Amino acid sequence: MSHPIEIQTVIKASPERIWKALTDKTEMKAWYFDIQDFEPIIGTVFDFYEPGDHKKYHHIGEVLEVIPEKKLSYTWTYPDFSTAKSTVTWEINALENGDTSVKVTHTNTEEFSELGENFSRKSFAEGWSGILNQSLKPFLEK
Repeated sequence: MSHPIEIQTVIKASPERIWKALTDKTEMKAWYFDIQDFEPIIGTVFDFYEPGDHKKYHHIGEVLEVIPEKKLSYTWTYPDFSTAKSTVTWEINALENGDTSVKVTHTNTEEFSELGENFSRKSFAEGWSGILNQSLKPFLEK
């Protein structure tokens, strides 16, 4: 049984601005990952490494769902270590006060648990919390 990781925050930015940060390669590089072949088009396959010179974790994803300014979903895999596949979904919801709620959900992370502590539920939850609250939010609210 899958236990999705869900991390949510409120950002003082419009859904349009958040969407651009989630889908524009130049903006993504500033707060997320350098993903040169990413396009917010269903079926697009992209790959990237985590930052740093060591190129430790190679990721490959495929865009599954695109609802502009509302939802973006893609697969998340580590082809050098496993054939397992998980899914990352970003949801954007405008709030009445002008702020925007952003939620990231990562499902099927338990598929990677045999790969060790760096692939544990705790590690994924901490990683997504950092990406959302220490990277995306400050990038958009600066």
